[in-house]
Amino acid sequence: MSLIRVTRKFHFEMAHALYQYDGICRNIHGHTYHLEVTLLGEPKSEPGHPKDGMVIDFGLLKELVQDNVVKHFDHALVVNSLFPDDHIEAFKKGTERLITVDFQPTTENLLLHFAEILQQAFPSNVSLFSMRLFETSNSYAEWFATDNP
Repeated sequence: MSLIRVTRKFHFEMAHALYQYDGICRNIHGHTYHLEVTLLGEPKSEPGHPKDGMVIDFGLLKELVQDNVVKHFDHALVVNSLFPDDHIEAFKKGTERLITVDFQPTTENLLLHFAEILQQAFPSNVSLFSMRLFETSNSYAEWFATDNP
C-alpha cells in the first residue's frame, strides 16, 4: 500500500474584528485568505477505471472545500459572539454576510474550525492530513492531523 498526499489551494476574502484586542485588529478589517488543504490516501488501483491512480478527484476536493468553507466565509464579516448585542446589530446593518462564532476569529481558531468542518466532509477513503491558512503573504497557521489525535 502506497500513501500519497494531494493538496489543493483556495482563496477567499473575509473580514473580521478581534473582540477587545489590544491593537488595531480590534477594528473591522479584511484579508485575502489562502487555504491549502492536504489529504492523505491510497491511489485507486483499478486499471481501466477513469479515476485509476487518483487519491481523490481534484474536482471533488474543490467542490467539498468550496461548499463547506469557502462559500460560507467568502466576503463575510466574522466576529466573536462576545461582542455586545448593540455591536452585533450594527454589524448586521452593515453587511448581509455576518457570521458570529463562539471564539476569537484569529487565523489559528479559524483553521481549527475549518478542520472540524472538513474532517466530516471527505470520503472515508481519504483523511485530512494538514491545512495551512495564510492571513497575509507572510503569516499563516498550520494544522496537522498527527498533532490532533
